[in-house]
Amino acid sequence: GQIWPIAGPSVLSSAGAHMNAAISFISCVLGRLPWKKLPAYIAGQFLGSFLAAATVYTAGNLTVSGPTGTAGIFATYPAPYMSLLGGFINELICTAMLVLCVLAIYDKNNNAALEGTQALLTGLLVVVLGMTMGMNTGYAINPSRDLPPRLFTAIAGWGLEVFR
Repeated sequence: GQIWPIAGPSVLSSAGAHMNAAISFISCVLGRLPWKKLPAYIAGQFLGSFLAAATVYTAGNLTVSGPTGTAGIFATYPAPYMSLLGGFINELICTAMLVLCVLAIYDKNNNAALEGTQALLTGLLVVVLGMTMGMNTGYAINPSRDLPPRLFTAIAGWGLEVFR
């Protein structure tokens, strides 16, 4: 299958490596990546993110939220005014917008962005998503970037409160 040569943040690298589970999943849905490869891609993404969280961990204050909360260093959490369901819906919409726009930016069969501008446009897309929806939840827009570090914090001492 064809893989988009993206150099934008949290999406794909210039070598075609997927960095976002949502992009990997949609690649399978569209037939651009074989379904049999999806578990390996997601396992690699999750392992890398988990190890990255472990690499920057230092013992100290293990508070999830509030003025002294430190769990937000590793994963994103909804703003105090957001409910858990509201945060989930916010992330779902934001991630869907990311995927839809990335597909449009790299679709050579449908007026794709000018060659060489894709990385810039993808970066601007992430900035715009952050500016418009990021205050609500921190705009993880990448299951591979949020869930594994959250698992790490649960194991490292913050406890199950990281999932609430």
